[in-house]
Amino acid sequence: MRRRSFLAAGALGMAAPALPVSPLSGPALAQNARVLRFVPESNLANADPVWTTTTIARNHGLMIWDMLYARDAGFVPRPQMVAGHELSGDHLTWRFTLRDGLLFHDGEPVRAVDCVTSINRWAKRRPLGQKLLELTEEMKALDDRRFEIRLKHPFALMTHAFADSCFVMPERIARTDPFQQITEYVGSGPYRFLRDEWVSGDRAVYARFDRYQPRQEPPSYLAGGKVVHFDRVEWRVMPDSATASSALQNGEVDWVQVPQFDLLPMLRGSRGVKVAVNDRVGVMGMMALNHLHPPFDNPKLLRAILSVLDQRDFMTAALGDEKDLFQVPCGVFTPGLPMANDAGMEVLTGPRDIERGRKLVAESGYKGERIVLMSPSDYPTTQTFAQVAADLFKRLGLNVEYTSMDWGTLVQRRTSKEPVEKGGWSAFATTYEGLTVADPATHIPLRGNGAGGWFGWPTSPRLEALRDRWFDAPDETAQKRIAREMQAIAFEEVPFLPLGQLFYPTAYRDTLQDIVPANMPIFWNVRRA
Repeated sequence: MRRRSFLAAGALGMAAPALPVSPLSGPALAQNARVLRFVPESNLANADPVWTTTTIARNHGLMIWDMLYARDAGFVPRPQMVAGHELSGDHLTWRFTLRDGLLFHDGEPVRAVDCVTSINRWAKRRPLGQKLLELTEEMKALDDRRFEIRLKHPFALMTHAFADSCFVMPERIARTDPFQQITEYVGSGPYRFLRDEWVSGDRAVYARFDRYQPRQEPPSYLAGGKVVHFDRVEWRVMPDSATASSALQNGEVDWVQVPQFDLLPMLRGSRGVKVAVNDRVGVMGMMALNHLHPPFDNPKLLRAILSVLDQRDFMTAALGDEKDLFQVPCGVFTPGLPMANDAGMEVLTGPRDIERGRKLVAESGYKGERIVLMSPSDYPTTQTFAQVAADLFKRLGLNVEYTSMDWGTLVQRRTSKEPVEKGGWSAFATTYEGLTVADPATHIPLRGNGAGGWFGWPTSPRLEALRDRWFDAPDETAQKRIAREMQAIAFEEVPFLPLGQLFYPTAYRDTLQDIVPANMPIFWNVRRA
């Protein structure tokens, strides 16, 4: 039976195939109004949001750890774990004071040394953090509630950095090498992670932390008061979107984070189900490229591919008739935000000529090297992107090997710097949240810092020099000029292939209310009607 036909039966009140009891809540929990049953975007294969940049790990992190600062609905950093800060007249010394009542889930108080150690670990893996470490003369705890950062050069984005998934962990955990995974999950946020109930590929479970002290202010995006109305949140992994949508229609789950696009018309017509688009910024689809090994260490070949890549092909293949949920053309910065620009965009908007592309491939010196294209089987949208890319590569005469695997396996394999003959990879499809790729400060795929950079490891002294200039720019006008230069260079050196901007919908039972609008699921403030 076709997926839409299967769901139509549920929508019309006909008997849909029953889901097994085991992967869903038992009868007692199903009747408990204080339990939220949620289907995440994918499996939580790794629960360390510093070691991995996956959004699923970040979403997990938001539940169990708190941050020093958090962005509000206007994307402005606001104090979260801190009461506030002082800044010296020369802008070189920042002094932070923690607010009262902060506790870890083991009952120990959150101390300044926990914050300093957490910052140091996080900073080694995040672009803004790396910039902070570069500019830091000294970072130290002054006492249990205060810590100080002395800089060699002013850093105006300090609070923005701390709002970029800088989660505060106990000192003993934060001392873990940032390139090694933590093995203990003692949080500082509104939910406790029930590790004993975590089964990768099946479920992750969280319980309300009774001793969490929310800020006494309304929630605003990731900032404000994090008031929890559920005693327990169960993440239920359902790789098949039709199964998840059927469970939502039948009331077996409360919330599906990302329903598949071709199922949206059916869900919109389902009794008791709401479909919403809470993301105002969107995500950027992209193809990551391994610059360490042939053939994608060859900029001429990358430019040949870019010259025939049609972003609309990728978007329509993944989103179908949902034309209001994507935007093309899309450069290297998030469309609609200040750094987006039209420099060099003719490479994406000009005529697409596959025969000319094949000629450019031949002229690039491509020797038929095998291309291993990794595709995430449990992310339908990015899986479709990979399928479209594989077809394009084949039409260009490239020797492509399409390899399907679950996202957790892909995340592990993409860390390999070996050639494909030794288990390495050449390319993979992914998405990046719009705020992360909005400007050079946090745009990980646009870095040109080689082996110390994002997966694919492009090296570009020009992009790195311009990024440094962007940090020192006196105003937004100057920053925009630098962003134009960076985009022009990116289309020449091709650190990644931009595929377009899209906006993910979410679907939930109409018994849920007060969901905080965001591009990720937020589990505070939401309640059952």
